[in-house]
Amino acid sequence: MNTGTSGEPAEAAAIPELVIISGMSGAGRSTAAKCLEDLGWFVVDNLPPALIPTMVDLGARSQGNVARIAVVVDVRGRRFFDNLRESLADLAAKSVKRRVLFLEASDEALVRRFESVRRPHPLQGDGRIVDGIAAERDLLRELRGDADLVIDTSSLNVHELRAKMDPQFAGEEEPELRATVMSFGYKYGLPVDADLVVDCRFLPNPHWVPELRPFTGLNEEVSSYVFNQPGAKEFLDRYAELLQLIAAGYRREGKRYVTIAIGCTGGKHRSVAMSERLAPRLAAEGVETVIVHRDMGRE
Repeated sequence: MNTGTSGEPAEAAAIPELVIISGMSGAGRSTAAKCLEDLGWFVVDNLPPALIPTMVDLGARSQGNVARIAVVVDVRGRRFFDNLRESLADLAAKSVKRRVLFLEASDEALVRRFESVRRPHPLQGDGRIVDGIAAERDLLRELRGDADLVIDTSSLNVHELRAKMDPQFAGEEEPELRATVMSFGYKYGLPVDADLVVDCRFLPNPHWVPELRPFTGLNEEVSSYVFNQPGAKEFLDRYAELLQLIAAGYRREGKRYVTIAIGCTGGKHRSVAMSERLAPRLAAEGVETVIVHRDMGRE
């Protein structure tokens, strides 16, 4: 056993924290990397996956100078992906604290971004941009499913993406589980970054009550109307209980981020009121919770 000059065992090398940044081309990987760099992370762009464990080992030998490493992984081939999977298994065996951040965006947003810079998608070959996007989605499907945190950048600018990332990676003491409770409107589409989706369109819509229509679920009259409907309070109670079980499982599995989406027709009344009541329930169980009303104000 190695010992220090005092005869005590030498302090074990500190294993760096690791974040792997991946996702769709054009979804903001470079912006995410720059954000982490500004937060003090040591960022490596396009490191071959097979070298990630070596990078972590080098960081462990840096005597604490490299405590947090972010690696941007650009998965463009099946063998490349297999190497990444092997590297993640190697890291897990070494008990490395690692997270996978996946940047997502809609096809429409990605096409618009590629067209604005007048360059082809890296996987489109002789086809169209949408062909390259489809091929990349298929290639990344498994990695997206294993990601710890998915961020949809379809409607985000650079500053908004940074605002989403700063609280997650700023380096302060992290809670065991962070939850984003997101209200949304089905008519605007499902949130692609949601882990759990629940529908509260079974409740009467305040939109059809003339005196409530102009307001939102943040208004006390609207909220009271929603929760005075048959089944509303029972739904909230049962769903909160279910989320307690899910949260306990996430903690056991080391999953630290969850996005809970609650939908109604327009994302203005019922889903907003339900989100505002659900979030404090989660916070009371020790889950750090933020509320996002994705579609409120779009009508």
